[in-house]
Amino acid sequence: MNDSIEYLNEKDSKQNPSKIQIEENIQKVSAGYQNEAILTIEGNVFAKGKVINTKNTNEFINISSLIEDTNDRIIQDVVSGSNSIYLLTSKRNAYRIGLNAYGQLDFDYKTLKKKKKPILMMKNVSKIFSGNTSEFVFLLNSKQQLFGCGSNLYGQLGLGMTAIQAIQQLNQIQNIPKGKIIDIQCGATHSIILIEDENENPKRKLYSCGRHEYNGLGQNQNTYKFTEIKSSLFENDDNILDFSIGNAHTLILTSKGKLIGFGWNEYGQLGTGDTKKQSIPIQIELPKLKFYISNYRVLCGFNKSFLYYYPPSFSNLEEDLIKLFRRKEFCDISFKTENGEIISAHKLILKYRLNQNQNEKLQEIISNKSIKESNQIFEMIYSNNSKTNPKLYSEIKEIINSNEKIEETMKRIYLNENEKEKEKDFIIERKEKQYKFPKLILIMRIELYRGMFLSVTEDKSNKVTDYSELSNKSFQIFEYWIYSNQIKDGIEITQEIIDEIKQKLIIFN
Repeated sequence: MNDSIEYLNEKDSKQNPSKIQIEENIQKVSAGYQNEAILTIEGNVFAKGKVINTKNTNEFINISSLIEDTNDRIIQDVVSGSNSIYLLTSKRNAYRIGLNAYGQLDFDYKTLKKKKKPILMMKNVSKIFSGNTSEFVFLLNSKQQLFGCGSNLYGQLGLGMTAIQAIQQLNQIQNIPKGKIIDIQCGATHSIILIEDENENPKRKLYSCGRHEYNGLGQNQNTYKFTEIKSSLFENDDNILDFSIGNAHTLILTSKGKLIGFGWNEYGQLGTGDTKKQSIPIQIELPKLKFYISNYRVLCGFNKSFLYYYPPSFSNLEEDLIKLFRRKEFCDISFKTENGEIISAHKLILKYRLNQNQNEKLQEIISNKSIKESNQIFEMIYSNNSKTNPKLYSEIKEIINSNEKIEETMKRIYLNENEKEKEKDFIIERKEKQYKFPKLILIMRIELYRGMFLSVTEDKSNKVTDYSELSNKSFQIFEYWIYSNQIKDGIEITQEIIDEIKQKLIIFN
């Protein structure tokens, strides 16, 4: 942002990009101060940089293939620090490679300056957090325990102490505010953590620690442990949708469409129209947004910022269903795992995905499985896909009705069962008439509703949308297509109708 919020289209370019020759499908790109890493869908990580390959800094090498345990080379996530790269494997193990100037590789930096092969850092890791200018790292385990190591000169690890240049071994971060850790973002000298409480209507809050010199903390002084960022702008009925930190500035996007920022602003990176730094959170004017607010994200670079459209990225309808049916409002039948833990599922989906009266057989299978295996079983039932765990799939495939297409299944469910599902309807108004459509159908078919409902901050009450501007023919096509994913035979489709439906309804599939 230079004095105002700037939109960049996909075709906008100031210089010609060079193509990177990676034969596999790319899933994620991560870049630090002196490294670049590419994660592929196949689970490999190709990286380059001074800390990776001193002989040829421009050559990408497969660093995941260098992991000594040959059975632990499928990478799930890659995170770049300033001079190091962290890998999270499918077995939930964290590895590190690169420069160790501040002990960020969990070693004594005086005896081990760098490591050119990935080495195990910690087991049972859920997430890894670092930043492209950060000489420190956080690891979150499956029990929501947080560990950190590396540079701590300004208290950016939240350990409650400062003036220690290097924390050379992983330390558990104590006194973390209660709740679920959603995200941690790391700058050069500070950190901000997003925590969600465990209430029925979860509230998200931000906490910061580290150096406040340029006000990137949202605090008036250095804080050596995570301290809540408070402001009257964070209303009780509003919630934090997304946030990002740069070198010394922060942007926050809320569910009510507020853009809140604070910190260093010498280059106009806050988008306030001036270069005045802001010591406390202020609201920044947003441009008119075309899509629902939950479809946007903020991103802070070193001294610049972006607000960008982030469409739902599910590769197919089956993945969408898996995500939707994890929502507790759609879980209405329970199963007990081997440890007595309860896992819930969508009754109507099971009714049409399984062969007749197979719930008891499914319960028998689940009762001998862990919670992780049980989740995988439901994932494969929803998607009718064995890739998650082929061995487990072999146990359940006999009870799955594999001949049902998801579109046909959903149509049958809602044409036959919708009277029992009235509370799950959206209301669409058109020329003073009201039409009820099942939420799941609208979410699956239309991007606007998908973004609206998949937002963790979205109000769950019924929505009313006015489609009065839609012509009779277009609405007739829309109504039939919603259930069948097909155009009704005998209806002549013109380009004008197609454009009208796309423009008014923002159709996704």
